[in-house]
Amino acid sequence: MKSHLSATQAVRQFSDLLNRVRYRGEEFIIERGGEQICTISPIKPMTCTGAELAELLHALPKPDPVYWDVVEEATKHYTEMPKSPWER
Repeated sequence: MKSHLSATQAVRQFSDLLNRVRYRGEEFIIERGGEQICTISPIKPMTCTGAELAELLHALPKPDPVYWDVVEEATKHYTEMPKSPWER
C-alpha cells in the first residue's frame, strides 16, 4: 500500500523516506495542496530476454563505411595483446 505524504513532510523527512524506500520497499505518493504530484518507489530491476536483446541489436542503425575507416585507422597503431598466462 502506498502512503500519502505532503510535499512539506517529504522534504522534512527526505533521508528517512529514501531509507524506507530502499530498505523496506515502501512506496509513497507525494501531494501538494491535496493534489497528487508524484510517486516515490523502489526501482524495479530491468529485465531483458535474449530475444529482446537480439531484436534491439537488429533495430539499431548500421554504422556507415566512414565509421569503419576511422575505427580501422585508430586501431592500426595498437599492438597485439599478449596471451594470458592463465588461459587453458
